[in-house]
Amino acid sequence: MPEGDTVFRSARALNEALAGQVLTVCDLRVPAFATVDLSGERVESVISVGKHLLHRIGEFTIHSHLKMEGSWHIYTPGTKWRRPAWQARAILSVADRVTVGFSLGELEVVPREREHQLVEYLGPDILGADWDPDEALRRLTADAFRPIGLALLDQRVIAGLGNVYRNEILFLQGLLPTRPVGEVPDPAGLIAQSHRVILANRDRVERTTTGDLRRGRMTWVYRRENLPCLRCGTPIRRGTLGENALTERDIYFCPHCQA
Repeated sequence: MPEGDTVFRSARALNEALAGQVLTVCDLRVPAFATVDLSGERVESVISVGKHLLHRIGEFTIHSHLKMEGSWHIYTPGTKWRRPAWQARAILSVADRVTVGFSLGELEVVPREREHQLVEYLGPDILGADWDPDEALRRLTADAFRPIGLALLDQRVIAGLGNVYRNEILFLQGLLPTRPVGEVPDPAGLIAQSHRVILANRDRVERTTTGDLRRGRMTWVYRRENLPCLRCGTPIRRGTLGENALTERDIYFCPHCQA
């Protein structure tokens, strides 16, 4: 699933391509909104909120979420698409650009005055201009018995952190994902490091949490099961963690460096 930095970059690129221009094509390929046509309306902006994308067009907002497989592409007219047409869920074009949302996990259109209802449940946006670490800390520490690995991934706590960052930040903090929040010695420091790490990657195409862009060395633990820890050499382990079977996600950790 794309992380908040990926969505942030997508929103920035889409905004540069569309903002201020009039839509010439609006083709939404989901049954509930297939008859919606905003062509002729002017695009005000495209923004990200956590992992959500909001196209503000005329008096409406097109909301999309990439989920596991989604992506937005930008093409010049006549350019061959890099993914098959049957995966396209949204086509929004202006005079000199064609933007295509492929395999979008969510796609809906709401009046602008209802836009806030789409994202009001989210915690502070870690890449937002209004990032509020104090509110993030309040939400993170609200349940002392919850595993830190679940709390850190919860978009109601911090919007924008995904599974890559969850695993990497907990390694950097020396914390097992299963440790209860109440036993985390410096939750404010964990939040501050989360912000620093994702901010450092916000403008990168290739994400790294180690500072090393060589293959196999870009992350400390994520997807490195059975490989030696880059710090101590202990084999990295893999497990799962979730509130239930539907929410279980992979966790990666070093049993020596994390406790």
